[in-house]
Amino acid sequence: MQLLVRAIRVEAEDVVSLELAAPQGGELAPFTAGAHIDLNLGNGCIRSYSLVNDPCERDRYVVAVHKSPASRGGSRYIHEELQAGTLVDAGGPRNNFALVEDAPLVVLFAGGIGITPLWCMIQRLQALGRPWQLFYGGRSRARCAYLREIEALAAAHPNRVHVHIDEDAGRAPMDLPALIGRVPANAHLYCCGPAPMLAAFEEATRSRPPGQVHVEYFSASQEAAVAGGFEVVLARSQRRVPVNAGASILATLLDAGIDVPHACREGVCGACQTGVIEGEPDHRDSYLSPREKSSGKTMLLCCSGSKSDLLMLDL
Repeated sequence: MQLLVRAIRVEAEDVVSLELAAPQGGELAPFTAGAHIDLNLGNGCIRSYSLVNDPCERDRYVVAVHKSPASRGGSRYIHEELQAGTLVDAGGPRNNFALVEDAPLVVLFAGGIGITPLWCMIQRLQALGRPWQLFYGGRSRARCAYLREIEALAAAHPNRVHVHIDEDAGRAPMDLPALIGRVPANAHLYCCGPAPMLAAFEEATRSRPPGQVHVEYFSASQEAAVAGGFEVVLARSQRRVPVNAGASILATLLDAGIDVPHACREGVCGACQTGVIEGEPDHRDSYLSPREKSSGKTMLLCCSGSKSDLLMLDL
């Protein structure tokens, strides 16, 4: 679909939000809390961004983008080049971080720009009248997007929102093990933030039922598999494509003229998820669940490789 950048707003230091709408107005495709869209930017980058606004809104999508010092072109382009009134191609919305709306309690842990999908979830839970709590950490207040809105909600609902500012706590991060240890056993826990926070969260929730623990990565959690040395067979055409050292499966197939859906190229958005008919994938993504990975029936082509000499894909 094509979207119009209706407005760009500063939400925090190095964070801007984009308000996106249909070029001719009207309703957009519905989305659920935790969903994201893929933006095909004018510099050739395709990036996935979580939707921030209330899912009941049908006339707009809102995303917030942090300008990363290590930007590979996506966030830097949005902050420095993109302007209101521009048209952008987009895909989605899709959701691999879905909110369990009928959970007895939802406890949300956000770090920095990781607040974006969780702020959407809070708005949805408020609309449903469901119980929730938020633990929001940031390096400084100036860097915390949507802090004013969240603190206004906290004033109306005491004990629901807990903000931890590192520079006010001797630069110490949130004590996730201690906080998670006090969460009731029947609660669903969600976390989105920088990689060290996600790793600490996963370690602190290891003893909890997997179905009650939800994590979303914004970037790759491990190196992509590019050792090569195997062959991919496309089941529908029986075409055989060798994957050489230094290239991913996705890059190899695209270079061979094979059209494969893709977006992030980091194993976090799920756009390139493909069925596996034969062979053993070498999973390197942060998208599939442990059960999906162990089944060997699906994989993400952008970052995962093969442990077998032949990999037959449902393509």
